[in-house]
Amino acid sequence: MYGLLSTSIKDGVMAFLSNAKNIFTSFHWTDAIDIIILALLFYFVFSFFRSRKAGTLLIGIFICLVLYAIAVLLDLTGVQYIMSAVFQIGALAIIIIFQPEIRDLLDTIGSGSLKGIKTLREQAHKKQAQYKAIDNICKAVHVMSKDKCGALIVIGRTTQLDDVTHTGIEINADVSYYLIRNLFYDKAPLHDGAVVIENNRIKAAACILPLPKRTFVDNDLGTRHRAAVGMSEVSDAIIIVVSEETGVISVAKESELKRDFTEDSLRKYLFKELAGEKSSQE
Repeated sequence: MYGLLSTSIKDGVMAFLSNAKNIFTSFHWTDAIDIIILALLFYFVFSFFRSRKAGTLLIGIFICLVLYAIAVLLDLTGVQYIMSAVFQIGALAIIIIFQPEIRDLLDTIGSGSLKGIKTLREQAHKKQAQYKAIDNICKAVHVMSKDKCGALIVIGRTTQLDDVTHTGIEINADVSYYLIRNLFYDKAPLHDGAVVIENNRIKAAACILPLPKRTFVDNDLGTRHRAAVGMSEVSDAIIIVVSEETGVISVAKESELKRDFTEDSLRKYLFKELAGEKSSQE
């Protein structure tokens, strides 16, 4: 009896190793994707049922499956017959027992998928709006630089700019090349002060910015440039300045002022700082 059992176990192990070898030799990258999806599905189902009363019943079913697998491996006819009968009858019983949990599980998967799709769409829409806003800003700044039209644009990031927007006139409009140009037109009523842009929208115009607190700021700087440096001291915003005298484009960030930007270099700079990318095409 012992010899027969030993031979059966040996044959079972050899068959297992042979099947495993065949699986590995024919393994394809689609099989890896299949395994990953199944693993994630099993993990999600297990996590879902683990926090519910049916979780203990699920563990019992798993133990029965393990026993059935051992019975097949060792060719235990009696155990196989009983377990197969249990599973045939139990399939319907499982559906009835787990009916509330199955309904909740499908509802969770459905709502989670819809939420994920909605989030991805919102992120894509936001990024597209950001690209469009940066392009419109750069085009407007380039033209104002050629025309030597003074401009001061504050682009908010994480720091709230309500204290600044409240000093100006509320606009709340999409970032538009034509709107930016009209706001800084020298005969327009709102051309003095700064335009504040947050979340890819022009929030306000004719805003008053704080002057720098540092005593070592270059005295040759004009009012716009000093206001830009002052704003960069109290926020993480990016402030663009167009000189009315020379048309030079400058950018203030983190208390530093960089000069001599072109349309292309400004676009690359804004994509890097605001979108974390080198260009809108990447």
